[in-house]
Amino acid sequence: MTVPTHRTTPRRSPVQTAALLYGAVFLLVGIAGFIPGITTNYDQLMVAGHHSEAMLLGIFQVSWLHNIVHLLYGVAGLALARSASGARNYLLWGGVVYLVLWIYGLLVGQESQANFVPLNTADDWLHLFLGVTMVGLSFLRRDTHDRSATHNTTGPAY
Repeated sequence: MTVPTHRTTPRRSPVQTAALLYGAVFLLVGIAGFIPGITTNYDQLMVAGHHSEAMLLGIFQVSWLHNIVHLLYGVAGLALARSASGARNYLLWGGVVYLVLWIYGLLVGQESQANFVPLNTADDWLHLFLGVTMVGLSFLRRDTHDRSATHNTTGPAY
């Protein structure tokens, strides 16, 4: 005689999935910033500052600092996606940082010594997009209605 048993597998909440995806993309972008070809003018990649002429995908001005920030954001996203509250905080506060960076990019001239990241117009628009979407996604439901997927298995009766 066999008795049905249930095995549950925890499912990610929508906010966890969003944080996981953003973390993975940031990690890939951080790695790509160090790959010649994907990053044009790679030989001109500077540690920091607006003098770096390296351009990720030929569009976004990058430096060692910029790439390392993307790598750290990626690792943080992957780590914090393990819990709904961690994912929410990552998206909310990470998005706020990107909105502040967007405002900073608008206020600081591209040739200014204060442009240490470095930032260009494409970066500014991207930071606005990232800030708005990350903050918006932080308000996704923290948990799913059905918190786990149930798999029916049939096992022997004991």
